[in-house]
Amino acid sequence: MEKSESSPALILPHGGVLKNRFCEREKVEELLGKPNVSEIQVDEWTICDAEMIACGGFSPLEGFMDERNYISVINSMRLTDGTVWSMPVVLPVEEPSVFKRTEQALLVFQKKPVGIIEIRDIFKRKKEEECIKVFKTTDTSHPAVKYIKECPEYLVGGNIYFLKPERKKFKKYYLYPEETRNEFKRRKWKNVVGFQTRNPIHRAHEYIQKCALEICDGLFIHPIIGKTKEEDIPADVRMKCYEVLLKNYFPAERVMLCVNPSAMRYGGPREAILHAIVRKNYGCTHFIVGRDHAGVGNFYGPYDAQKIFEEFDESELGINPLFFENSFFCKKCGSMATEKTCPHGEKFRVSISGTKTREILSKGKLLPPEFTRREIAEVLVKFYRRKRGV
Repeated sequence: MEKSESSPALILPHGGVLKNRFCEREKVEELLGKPNVSEIQVDEWTICDAEMIACGGFSPLEGFMDERNYISVINSMRLTDGTVWSMPVVLPVEEPSVFKRTEQALLVFQKKPVGIIEIRDIFKRKKEEECIKVFKTTDTSHPAVKYIKECPEYLVGGNIYFLKPERKKFKKYYLYPEETRNEFKRRKWKNVVGFQTRNPIHRAHEYIQKCALEICDGLFIHPIIGKTKEEDIPADVRMKCYEVLLKNYFPAERVMLCVNPSAMRYGGPREAILHAIVRKNYGCTHFIVGRDHAGVGNFYGPYDAQKIFEEFDESELGINPLFFENSFFCKKCGSMATEKTCPHGEKFRVSISGTKTREILSKGKLLPPEFTRREIAEVLVKFYRRKRGV
């Protein structure tokens, strides 16, 4: 695996160079002061993507994709230069005729200018093809498909400059790739395993994290706090769950908790590749891929997100995936296990679906200790009780 020459303990970013597209406010104000400046209104998904581009989390991207890269990613999971990239990162626009190639336009979110794009391409989005090839469906019950079909018909591509957001929530957990890499170096972690999550961590997650930590110097827990489905547990509740788990059940010197400002795409296999690339950019050498990674509903097979890694050489991705089977608490074994390690049948296994979890919590009851730690169960019950107004 390639390592940086200046810092032998650090893995190289995807594409070899960590990009930084943050800019000073003066650059945006200078454009604001010019006459007849075009504006592009961006939504929550797009603002998440812009931040990931700017901070280097989406390296080697320096902006939103042009048509050639967009089509190449849809068809081959590669950028036009051959670099592995699994999902489109694009900027939808309402009325393309008002924009010109080679002009600069303001990016505006909730009536505030947040950045600049140097427009290099304007093209029509291939919505049906994108949905089928990237998400394996055109069914609008898939949240990303629904979003894409509701988006404007055209896209603009070009490099961006972006204002670094002023964070109030989760401020101490906002570390960008350059900062996490420096922290890994300070801690002298040579092997770092990344864990992706958009849900509160339960016993199965804890089990595979600790298994991975047995072979790595450090664990990087990196929950998505950007755009997710409305029915997902809110980010502040999930963060509280992570905090109480780490405080009580992990060695503090071997774990880092940081937030990931990405939007969740629910893209199953293709998103597993993207998640691995992002953690590589943050400095991870290994990445956990569990059952139904980044899945939603029944759109993907339970281990499709692991199988997709077979389509790429290890040198192309540059990060080691760690595959785990579905884990559960076995009453007969008296411990967490998987089918690889447990000979006992279903009747001894405690494995609760998301639907069942919500059903138990909505009744104000604690989840069983075999499924989640009591401290986490208490955080979740309080949230559901507040939600019900109890």
